[in-house]
Amino acid sequence: MQTMKTVKYLTTTFLLLLFSVFLLQAQNTEGTDFWLTFGKVAGFTGSTPIHELQIRVVGGSKQTDGKIYFTNLGGLYIPFSINPYEVYDCNLDLDQRNAVYNTVMGKTSKSIHITSSEPVSVYALNHYPSILDDVTNVLPVTALGNEYYHISNANATGYLDAYAVVATKNNTQLFHNGDLVETLNTGQVYYRTSATDMTGSLITSNHPVAFFAVNQLSVIPPQPGLSSSSNLFQQIPPVNTWSKNLFVPISIMDKEVVRIVASQNGTNITQTGGTLRTGIPGAQATLTNLQAGQFVELDLHLDSAGCYIEANHPIGVCSYFRGFLSVPLNFGCNQTQCWISGLEQKVARSLIALFAPVNYNMFSAHYALVVTPTNTKVNTEVSVGGALSTPLQGGNWFDNETAKMSFYSMPLTNSTASYVFSNPAGLIIYGYAHSAASNTASFYYLASSAMRDMQGAFYANDIPYQILCNNPICEGLVNFRTEIEGNLHLNPGRIKWYINGAEEETKCDSLQWSKPFSVGEYEIRMWARFENNDTISKIGTLEIVSCNQDAVFYANNVHHSFLQDTTFCNKTVNFHAEIDGFNSSTDTLKWYINGIEETSVQGQFLWNKPFENGTYEIKMEVTYGNGETLTLTGTLKVQVLWIKMRNVRY
Repeated sequence: MQTMKTVKYLTTTFLLLLFSVFLLQAQNTEGTDFWLTFGKVAGFTGSTPIHELQIRVVGGSKQTDGKIYFTNLGGLYIPFSINPYEVYDCNLDLDQRNAVYNTVMGKTSKSIHITSSEPVSVYALNHYPSILDDVTNVLPVTALGNEYYHISNANATGYLDAYAVVATKNNTQLFHNGDLVETLNTGQVYYRTSATDMTGSLITSNHPVAFFAVNQLSVIPPQPGLSSSSNLFQQIPPVNTWSKNLFVPISIMDKEVVRIVASQNGTNITQTGGTLRTGIPGAQATLTNLQAGQFVELDLHLDSAGCYIEANHPIGVCSYFRGFLSVPLNFGCNQTQCWISGLEQKVARSLIALFAPVNYNMFSAHYALVVTPTNTKVNTEVSVGGALSTPLQGGNWFDNETAKMSFYSMPLTNSTASYVFSNPAGLIIYGYAHSAASNTASFYYLASSAMRDMQGAFYANDIPYQILCNNPICEGLVNFRTEIEGNLHLNPGRIKWYINGAEEETKCDSLQWSKPFSVGEYEIRMWARFENNDTISKIGTLEIVSCNQDAVFYANNVHHSFLQDTTFCNKTVNFHAEIDGFNSSTDTLKWYINGIEETSVQGQFLWNKPFENGTYEIKMEVTYGNGETLTLTGTLKVQVLWIKMRNVRY
């Protein structure tokens, strides 16, 4: 007699990463308070009729009201109201363009302040038809910092590399490579230009600022003997959010360039996939012993299935399209710049929408570039316009064995709907577009990721401290670890751990430790002292719950005990059971929905079913051959929202 036992491929640690399926996670690209500015594009001015500056605001799960303020127009603002998952576009008119478009080095008030009553995502487009265009995500104030390294690329002869900094507080002192260059008040902008590539320049401040790389015209040769150029537009995240582990996906453009900037001296980099570029002005010819601000470049191709990058210190990484015309493939593209998020910055849900200029749309195809762990890629789904969630379609998965990550370019073909991508195991979404082969328009941008502080983080069962409160952990042993960038004090007592305010003295100076926890809620605090006597303190709320380890069932990978805390935004729900000691010859397994048996799935451990909006009691009943029975229940909530778009011109 053969005994069957389901495979427990969801360990306790991994399982509990899944509970935030549709929860908003703190410190990500969503927020309620944003600052934005634009940089000059080659020789064009904001008054050029066909030069478009566009802002896109994408709503979250709640209705929100907001305002778009123009600092340089005496507080003039545009009000907006967005229903859940609605998209709002604002195409700036001539006066508004000139009020936010920087052309001359120095201090101005050419900024935009965006506020909303509920979390939203914000994007911006700087577009001159056919030849010059790029898009950036805009970071909320909660993700801003005080330390940045400029990341750009080679500027074309006669044009300038540039960056722009927006102050979020009065009396902000701004430093370039240690020299005080300007003092700014709230909303003021410092725009700096250079005849040479400024990549690696260190920009610091005494208050958080928003930092934008805005190269006027960059040249990244697509291949020897060819020339192509475009502007660059990318908000660079602060160094405290940089990672040591990154995965770079590849678009259908096939040939891309990656630039990697070191944040600390003695940085060593390893990469799988891609080839080190040589002969690049200013770039290093080796991946070892980089000093702070130094950079290297890699050539990437689609046949490498992406590039896995590791470093011993945090690094900043941007990927660039290489401009070219491809008549056989019927598309063209120009240079674009896209920030690459670290693997620790995954989110469970992402909402984006096809992003195109209002008046002069040169783009023939749009894509979402989805990155997610390989072993759970099949759980990636998308809902288009609020319809039933389905697996991705229109592209192919590319798997990177070294990184254990996969990516997929999904065409965005519905111009009037938004797309909700989800995967409980986490994902990062990039957006890009290309033109027809008659021109070289394109853009590439980060669409959605977390922006967690990585320079003094701690983890419980690999869950970042910032989202512990949204990820209950089963009672039992919990594993803690910390990652701290910078030199700690040499004396003992440089790292301390506290549980509910009481120090765990036996864990003093421990980078890793474990402790069993019973059911309850615990405040976990990690404290550290650096060699210069600066200190940091990070706090997370640990929730420990009781989990039945002998038999469980999951709905979309959410443990049955926590279904009441989760609302699913897709109609099709996947169920699976894990039952220790189950014998397929003598034992029975039945499923019930609201008390009615689902006879078609009797005995099945894996099954799925579409649900209408509502609340359902799900019951799993096991009867063993010895007459013993086991019943587990969970409350399933389904709420699928239709998603609308609004396209408003001013």
